[in-house]
Amino acid sequence: MSQQSDLPLPVGHYVTLPSGLRLHYLDEGQGPVLLWMHGSGPGASGFSNFKGNYPLFTAAGYRNIVLDLPGFGRSDKPDDGMYDLDFFVSTLQAFTQAVGISRCTLIGNSLGGAIALGLTLANPELAEKLILLAPGGVEERETYFKMSGILRMVSLFGAGPIGMEEMRSMMSLQLFDPSILPEELLAERVAVAQLQPKNLFSTMMIPNMESRLGEIRCPILTFWGSNDNFNPVGGAQRIIDGASNARALILNRCGHWVQVEHRDLFNRTCLDFLQNG
Repeated sequence: MSQQSDLPLPVGHYVTLPSGLRLHYLDEGQGPVLLWMHGSGPGASGFSNFKGNYPLFTAAGYRNIVLDLPGFGRSDKPDDGMYDLDFFVSTLQAFTQAVGISRCTLIGNSLGGAIALGLTLANPELAEKLILLAPGGVEERETYFKMSGILRMVSLFGAGPIGMEEMRSMMSLQLFDPSILPEELLAERVAVAQLQPKNLFSTMMIPNMESRLGEIRCPILTFWGSNDNFNPVGGAQRIIDGASNARALILNRCGHWVQVEHRDLFNRTCLDFLQNG
């Protein structure tokens, strides 16, 4: 079994919150703050989700905080907690206070997108802008659990240790073209998955926040792949209908990881949004 110390991931910074929870994050660049929050798949980390993205934003003059959410990456993985939205939002509130962030753009993929929505609703003064990549939290739970990717993810976590082939079977559903999956990425995620607690997914309750989208006043940019097997693409329409200042970019031949499958388009569209609104 992998130990936290020998995970095949870069080592950045650690902060211990008042709750005692220890979180790991990368902190790259100087300038306006971008807080990157990854999704919930087995073995996920900030680095494995966004390694092809944040270096460009560092070069463009932004400070990039690439967080490992609790239960993921190099961060603590308590096996006796509730991994629900309230837990993640309160953890992010404590994290931003601990590292001195009072204003930032929140960038969230899947679970990270749901947390970005929840955090903005709880702390509207924190979010300057939102960049959401197929975020959760805009459908009823039952809708997500009909999606093939979610079903595969849940079955993997219930089946025991996750090896390379099990991880490949799930990650292939993340992408429209799974042939682009590098072995290195699978290995990173398998190492993390071996350390994740069983309660991580069984307690991951994310409410439907669609009815509250109108409370969000900051600009929102949403990306979605039309071939997403995890979060229904109809969520993009829900966001632009519900929020007061939102735009959506829907891409064909794209699964749940627009930042990987359409990296250059994602990067330059985000930079334009950050610089020009």
